[in-house]
Amino acid sequence: MTTISKKHASKSILYPPGGILMWIIIYLELITFGGVLIAMVLFSKDEPEVFQQSRLLLNTSFGTINTLLLLVSGYFMALTVSTLKAQKIQKSKLYLKLTMLGGFLFLGVKTIEYMDKIDLGLTMGYNTFFSFYWMLTLFHVIHVLVGLVILASVLRTLVKSPEKLILEDVEASATFWHMCDLIWLLLFPLIYLVF
Repeated sequence: MTTISKKHASKSILYPPGGILMWIIIYLELITFGGVLIAMVLFSKDEPEVFQQSRLLLNTSFGTINTLLLLVSGYFMALTVSTLKAQKIQKSKLYLKLTMLGGFLFLGVKTIEYMDKIDLGLTMGYNTFFSFYWMLTLFHVIHVLVGLVILASVLRTLVKSPEKLILEDVEASATFWHMCDLIWLLLFPLIYLVF
């Protein structure tokens, strides 16, 4: 039976799930996204009509579908970690694949949405709202792409040589993936519903 190794025998404040460095990165990312969102709110006060009319040009169905995809994907990522802790390698592989499928579907829906916006001429330079929309959502898409690369690396190790997989590395991957979920949960209501 193949077992997943652990780097650190005991947990402490220096070794939260994913490691302290991952949490520092997450806090920096949240501060960055939060700062841009605050700037967006401040700019919306100067141009309330532009922001309101622009928001109405967004397809909330796309945003809602993507929210559900990331939430379900995050659920499967949590199952991946818990089944790995229980040394259930085959289930972990399935859950990780489902996690990644959610990420790829998110990107597919986002691509359709982006193509729709481009066809309508609603590009980054269209107005202030769409400058923020493109900046925030593209930055998030980059995070999802990076997350998928990280998860693909974990899956590759899990398939080819699970004995080399370290649980803390999987937890770090899960932490990064959940950060993508969290950021989207901040972006979706503010961009698609509030303005």
